[in-house]
Amino acid sequence: MLATSLRRFSSLRFGVAFNRAEIARRFIQGSGIEIGALHNPLRMPRGAEVHYVDRMPVAELRRQYPELEGEELVEVDVIDDGERLDSIADDSQDFVVANHFLEHSENPIGALLNMFRVLRAGGIIYLAVPDKRFTFDLKRPTTPLEHIVRDYEEGPEHARRAHFEEWARLVDEVPEGDLERRVGQLLAIDYSIHFHVWTQVDVLELLVALRDRFAVSYDLELAVRNEHENIFILRKLATAPAGNEIENAS
Repeated sequence: MLATSLRRFSSLRFGVAFNRAEIARRFIQGSGIEIGALHNPLRMPRGAEVHYVDRMPVAELRRQYPELEGEELVEVDVIDDGERLDSIADDSQDFVVANHFLEHSENPIGALLNMFRVLRAGGIIYLAVPDKRFTFDLKRPTTPLEHIVRDYEEGPEHARRAHFEEWARLVDEVPEGDLERRVGQLLAIDYSIHFHVWTQVDVLELLVALRDRFAVSYDLELAVRNEHENIFILRKLATAPAGNEIENAS
């Protein structure tokens, strides 16, 4: 099923060392939001208006991420859970930027569905996702699609502690004897780890499932490898395409 589905993406451009801002100039216009920008907001094209969404105000974010001491953080305009976007009205945004956010989401499918919910028809999701093969997540196993579907259908609590244990063991490289203490610390401060990890093809598999299983109607305008990350540009369609081309192709 996946191999057949991915034929739809065979004409897309893949490569390395793309400029995020150049991609933004091509696709972003109007008024929108960026989720979790912290110290690395997307450089917006002239005329675009962006509001920054995060789960905490800047002072609390600084306490949460002491490793960003000395970095300039963007001022948060909207305090909200970036996965839920409860304070953002349906069909109200021209774009949603979520760079290095999806891997921090405990419920990635729910997060993507809410990004589409707040977009106007024709609006853009600008998504950059780190590729585990080129980051500190290298030693971690790729998150299977069915695990992510279960996170959506049952809620992510079933695997929350296991994700923190995997992070402590394979990213922090904590000795086995200190593992429980470190996991407890991370849970106590609700540290935003990478709950899920992917390669480029794994994210494409998730995007196919978004269409096939959850009836999200979109065009994949661009998919490029950008050094250690993969960038995806998704455009929300006004109506669902006639028939299910992916199902029919299989």
